[in-house]
Amino acid sequence: MTFDRLDLVSKLYQPSGWPRVLEAASSGPSSGPLVVDLDPTTFCDLACPECISGKLLNQGRFTPERLAELAGELVEMSVRGVVLIGGGEPLAHRGTRQVMRTLGEAGIAIGVVTNGTLIKQNLDELARYASWVRVSVDAGTRDTYGLFRPDRRGRSVFDKVIGNMRLLAGVKRGALGYSFLVITRREPDGTLVSNHHEVLRAAQLAHELGCDYFETKAMFDDGHHIIQVPHDVLESVDSQLAQAAELESETFQIVNSSTLTSLRARVGPVQPKEYHRCPIAELRTLVTPSGVYVCSYHRGNDGAKIGDAVTERLPDIWRKSDRGVVDPSRDCRFHCARHRSNLEIGSIGRGEGAREPDVDYDPFI
Repeated sequence: MTFDRLDLVSKLYQPSGWPRVLEAASSGPSSGPLVVDLDPTTFCDLACPECISGKLLNQGRFTPERLAELAGELVEMSVRGVVLIGGGEPLAHRGTRQVMRTLGEAGIAIGVVTNGTLIKQNLDELARYASWVRVSVDAGTRDTYGLFRPDRRGRSVFDKVIGNMRLLAGVKRGALGYSFLVITRREPDGTLVSNHHEVLRAAQLAHELGCDYFETKAMFDDGHHIIQVPHDVLESVDSQLAQAAELESETFQIVNSSTLTSLRARVGPVQPKEYHRCPIAELRTLVTPSGVYVCSYHRGNDGAKIGDAVTERLPDIWRKSDRGVVDPSRDCRFHCARHRSNLEIGSIGRGEGAREPDVDYDPFI
């Protein structure tokens, strides 16, 4: 089935998740999240200068034993999808393979966001259990990769990552994505350094590798506001994406993120919201070694912390916590990818939903 993986509103209308969507639409607490973002560790083997989680890195991890318990608790809570992500590099934790086995055998969909350096060591589990793996590459050549995604010794591991992606493409059951964050950096001497000129080259490489999609995204600042880019940079990106569109087929997509769409619209860094409670916070949550948070946008924000997964069981945290601690009108003035989903859930609550639940096809709302 072909679908738009970024059409988050349509994903609300799936039968298996519909009862909890209705709970969220009623403005009350839900019986449990449908999707959980899980950070196994805050360690990362790269040292990307523009990393939005840079201040949160190397601050701890779950023990392998606790991580295994968390996987069991997610099964117990009837979660439909888990995204292994971070802070750090999720595949750097030796317990992540067991998590994938536990979740996969229980029928829970698994997404993985990775830098790609450790795919080979986790190849069997990724190939067998992952619904999708998205690799953050942000370059089309070894030299540019080294500028924006150096390892901790300042070296480029581009060839290693591309080789790992080629391995996974040959054995995967789920989708493989090549992610390209459009980065601009102002050097101390005033020179503007960017990777934008390699969008087309990277898309061609993604196609050649056997990836299922190529995604471009815009940068965020520390407050998750979209960073504007010079007009000529955006024009260059759009021109290259137009050429890359010729590569599209039933098996390869060019995906434009909502952040890039916002850049084109020049809407600015602020996205006002009139609602005071986030319905999606009843359907998604973030679990990290430093705490359980209302959502990934608030990773590390003590004001959005609802529990401690190191010492507390996830079902207990969910039952006793108030996901309304975050007021979107006040605390989420950045561009949220699920703003439209929140508006739709509001419509569902008023009896104005767009359609009846149809078929299950992608649990990652």
